[in-house]
Amino acid sequence: MPDLSRPGLTRRVTGHDQTGAETEISVVEERPLTIYLNRQEVVTAMTIGDYPDYLALGFLRNQGMLRDDDVLTGVDYDEEIEAVVVRTQRQTSYEEKMAKKTRTSGCAVGTVFGDMMEGLEGLTLPQTEVRTSWLYALAKQINTTPSLYLEAGAIHGTVLCQQDRPLAYMEDVGRHNAVDKIAGVMFRHGVSADDKILYTTGRLTSEMVIKTALMGIPVLASRSGFTAWGVEIARQVGLTVIGRMRGQRFVCLSGEERLVRDVDPASIPEEGRRSGRKAGA
Repeated sequence: MPDLSRPGLTRRVTGHDQTGAETEISVVEERPLTIYLNRQEVVTAMTIGDYPDYLALGFLRNQGMLRDDDVLTGVDYDEEIEAVVVRTQRQTSYEEKMAKKTRTSGCAVGTVFGDMMEGLEGLTLPQTEVRTSWLYALAKQINTTPSLYLEAGAIHGTVLCQQDRPLAYMEDVGRHNAVDKIAGVMFRHGVSADDKILYTTGRLTSEMVIKTALMGIPVLASRSGFTAWGVEIARQVGLTVIGRMRGQRFVCLSGEERLVRDVDPASIPEEGRRSGRKAGA
């Protein structure tokens, strides 16, 4: 989970409110992190700076630069130069792959390499059921959990879940980074994806759908909405996508067959105006 006591994640800043009165609020810090794979510089991402090892591993895994069978010989973070070096036994060279970068949507602009779609060919996701009672329980717990968002806003959260239990909760200035951190946790610790749910506060965009599918997770849920391409890709690969989860309500636009409706929505309280977390951008 986000460590709210960790120095450097937020900063107190003084300003003036709508009446002209002086006020002080917490704002999220962001800083560059350069990721290397062996001797090759791959990308510089803007991040809040926590869990740099997971972010680097997850980014490389989601871009297809790390394989499931790769043996890591080192993951070294240098705080002074703000860089992570991931080392593998296998020799790597991705100059051609990196030449096909595409900028993606998001408040902290993501980067996706042009051949990511190729990884979806022949992909089969497990037909694991997802109970609506789990979704309601997860939404309530996640949206009220102490977080950087509740302290300072301007941040996205992504949570790896199993049934109605959150397992790993990551936040960052961009939803892409938060997902990559989750991928890094799974890669580093050998976490199976078959029976997992990925919950995000951000939009269900094409990149979010692709990353979730490539991670092998069969269900992607969000408080926010969808993009048309994201839904189209989800339907192509058989990913269950559930959005606009607020109180009793949600909408499933792909993978309906996994849903087990085991609770009456009328029994779920409506979300109050002061609910902890709003829908993310």
